[in-house]
Amino acid sequence: MILTDTHTHLYSKDFEPDRSELIETAIKSGIKRFFLPNVDSESIPGMFQMEQQFPDNCFAMMGLHPCSVNATYQDELQVVKHWLSKRKFIGIGEIGIDLYWDKTFIQQQQDAFRTQIQLAKEHNLPYVIHSRNSFNEVMEIVSEFKNDAIKAIFHCFSGNVQQAEEVIAAGNLKLGIGGVVTFKNSGLDKVVEAIDLKHLVLETDAPYLAPMPHRGKRNEPDYLLLVAKKIAEIKNISLEEVAEVTTQNSIEVFGF
Repeated sequence: MILTDTHTHLYSKDFEPDRSELIETAIKSGIKRFFLPNVDSESIPGMFQMEQQFPDNCFAMMGLHPCSVNATYQDELQVVKHWLSKRKFIGIGEIGIDLYWDKTFIQQQQDAFRTQIQLAKEHNLPYVIHSRNSFNEVMEIVSEFKNDAIKAIFHCFSGNVQQAEEVIAAGNLKLGIGGVVTFKNSGLDKVVEAIDLKHLVLETDAPYLAPMPHRGKRNEPDYLLLVAKKIAEIKNISLEEVAEVTTQNSIEVFGF
């Protein structure tokens, strides 16, 4: 059984005390692929270090997180472009729009999102979408590239069935399902029940959004098993089937 975590910030300082032990434990549990979305220029060294330490398991993306978009965002985009010209990455991410904390730089976020989707197109890479409190704004921009057949993951999807169907209809997009599916009143269980497994990939977003019974604490790599088990329960299928299908879905997106 091979499980794939399509979105985890293992380079986070939250994991400094026991990072290696946590990853080894997860690998022994069958979680063998960890895809690392970038945040900004400050997160790049730690991300690269993870790749060097676990070259068969950790794979880096390149991108500028919307919460790091500010008045000097063009400088950060230049860093993204620089690294894309220097080496290979598995994708562009995480990118998008976040209107939860601050709406000051919404136009800059929109520009950075469009620019990075265009980079994904130019480099023939998939991209990973961040969309907190911004579903409509994100989908408006995603739809502009609908005919370009760029593959993507709608990270941390937490919408309803209608919104899930809208994402799928946009073409070549998978829904990233994480710990929220285990939350009692999230409603995400209804989405997972209604949507074919072929449209879903697994993620932790560690160290954030730990699943039950660890909600509110540090999310850890092997907690992906709790997400997979919850999906198996909702779908009334085996854990092995969830692992097989969702890992194959990740291969369809990232190409390996």
